[in-house]
Amino acid sequence: MALLPPGELSSFWSDPIIATNVIVALNLLGALALGVILGYERTYHGRAAGMRTYGLVCMASTALTVVTGYSGDWFGGHLHAGMGDPTRVIQGIVTGIGFLGAGVIMKDGMSIRGLTSAASIWMSSAVGVLVGVGFYAAAIFLTLITVAAMIVISRLEAWLPSRQVIHMVLCFRQGFVPDETELRRVSLERGYEIDPDSLTIISKDGIAEWHFIAISVRRNQGETVAQLAQELAAVEGVVNFSMTRARN
Repeated sequence: MALLPPGELSSFWSDPIIATNVIVALNLLGALALGVILGYERTYHGRAAGMRTYGLVCMASTALTVVTGYSGDWFGGHLHAGMGDPTRVIQGIVTGIGFLGAGVIMKDGMSIRGLTSAASIWMSSAVGVLVGVGFYAAAIFLTLITVAAMIVISRLEAWLPSRQVIHMVLCFRQGFVPDETELRRVSLERGYEIDPDSLTIISKDGIAEWHFIAISVRRNQGETVAQLAQELAAVEGVVNFSMTRARN
């Protein structure tokens, strides 16, 4: 008895199954486009999660959802009685991989690293589900479009206009009372505005320490971090400072 009967093997590439794969692929393309649009809005406003993260998560969610609508085509149309409910297996995979993805996310101040890696790990689980249910063409397509998204969209993010975001910490000399209005004026002269919701003031032993987020006023403009560092050294009252470009 053949391990893979020719008839059963060919059923995975029959016209109805191929048609289903094409529908799934079109859904994935649409999900990627919508996710990229959402991600650009976040990228433009300096948020950590960007176009790649949103695009990958949106595609993975679509892949894991759309396959449940074509359960009759799973396993080449050979979903045998007593096989069990594959959707419960998918739920377990999504939950487990979600915890795994969370483990690669690292936060350092305002910089968050690993979001795209976490999204791509989750995406790989979606590819595995597609392969597991027999949607081989859709799985290949999802793999290729994921790789393209991670390579091309990162370049698209760099090309599209966005606002530079810098996490700043200013430490003033003992007894010096900084003026918030003056600080905002100085920042605007250098092409940045201070996020009002980000300002945190710490005072200890007469020494004030200000933490805040500076966002460039105009697209792809504003002084560089190196230029700001040179000028901050000459600002009255500032004895120490640190700056970190927020990134993901």
